[in-house]
Amino acid sequence: MTTTLAEKPYMPICGDDYPLTDKQKRLMSLAHDLGKNKFSPRAAQLDRDAQFPFENYKDMKEAGLLALCVPEAHGGQGADYATYAMVSAEIGRWCGATALTFNMHVCTMMWSGLLSDNLDMTPEQRALHRVHQKAHFARVVNNGAIYAQPFSEGGASAAGAQPFGTQAVKVEGGWCINGKKIFASLSDAADFFGVLCTEKKPDADLSRRDTLYLAVPRNAPGLTIEGDWDPLGMRATVSRNLIFKDVFVSDDSALMPQGIYFQAASRWPHMFMTLSPTYMGIAQAAYDFTVAYLRGEIPGTGPVKRRQFATKQIAVAEMFVKLEQTRNLFLRAIEDAKIDPPKSSRLRAYAAQYTIMENAQDIARLAIRTCGGQSMLKSLPLERLYRDARCGSLMLPWTAELCLDRIGRDNIHESVYDAARDMIADGPART
Repeated sequence: MTTTLAEKPYMPICGDDYPLTDKQKRLMSLAHDLGKNKFSPRAAQLDRDAQFPFENYKDMKEAGLLALCVPEAHGGQGADYATYAMVSAEIGRWCGATALTFNMHVCTMMWSGLLSDNLDMTPEQRALHRVHQKAHFARVVNNGAIYAQPFSEGGASAAGAQPFGTQAVKVEGGWCINGKKIFASLSDAADFFGVLCTEKKPDADLSRRDTLYLAVPRNAPGLTIEGDWDPLGMRATVSRNLIFKDVFVSDDSALMPQGIYFQAASRWPHMFMTLSPTYMGIAQAAYDFTVAYLRGEIPGTGPVKRRQFATKQIAVAEMFVKLEQTRNLFLRAIEDAKIDPPKSSRLRAYAAQYTIMENAQDIARLAIRTCGGQSMLKSLPLERLYRDARCGSLMLPWTAELCLDRIGRDNIHESVYDAARDMIADGPART
């Protein structure tokens, strides 16, 4: 029997006093039930084998969560940005790798859906995008299709400093793609890869303005998946390399119209903060485990209660303070998410990303120190949480180092997003 909010109250990832809509309560309760009863029992073996969580995705398909950010008009859940973030954090509380890959899939729908709907397009672009949206959404809703979002290439492109090295040339009826993506999460599972690439125009230099966002089918001729996968953490994401050699995709593969991704990256900065909910969930999980362990509530660790020791109480207090700092910045940042946010919101998003990624590591570190030697055993989840937490600060496009760089630079100089918006000021009229 699954646990629901009505049957057994639990502390939501947002805290028990945060105002939630009925839809948010329902979706977060659903994520909690799946996470606790299905994802958590499978997590250790998936991590040990570095195996993708196929069964978890089957459960999410049946529950309608793969269509979390598909609009209701297309048969989806119609979740907004903040709802996605809280649901993803709740999943991350139980299985980090499932939450992180869930991000790649759901955000493909979000970018093509509610995010694109806010952007400037010509009437012709808008009409064609509606046709493409309908096809992509239907695959998810009707067939349970999984979309990946390969981003990294090993250079500065994923951080927005230069055009993507993966290139697409316009050919009759579509595009011919050549290039490479690394750390492509869901490489063993995705039905479609949402590939960011640069249009290569005759006699013109590559430009970030010419970024394309194209859905490449897994079985497309010329696409190969290669490389071993044996990392420190997030092992069940199975993030191998993708090689594109003269891969043809049709015009209707577009997830955004030509040139619109550049506008999105300039005007919707929170689109790059969507990895952080996973780590918010990991931070919560590390704290939850520590409290339960000190109370003697963890099966297999003996009945000894350790909560009476002052050193343990102080450690839990320190973890609680860090967790609440992290949670409150997380909630404020996801509330801020919208097109053309003010500078303060952009800086807060960087600060939230940095704080979540760094504090998740530190809370997991404190948890291991506080719980002691048994916390290192693979029969318990804490050592996996610790390893998974170590990976967050490294992830593009907003690594911890880049967040600090942009906070410092944008406080002293003109924001790069202000400059980018100036560059697109002469774009198509809003429709």
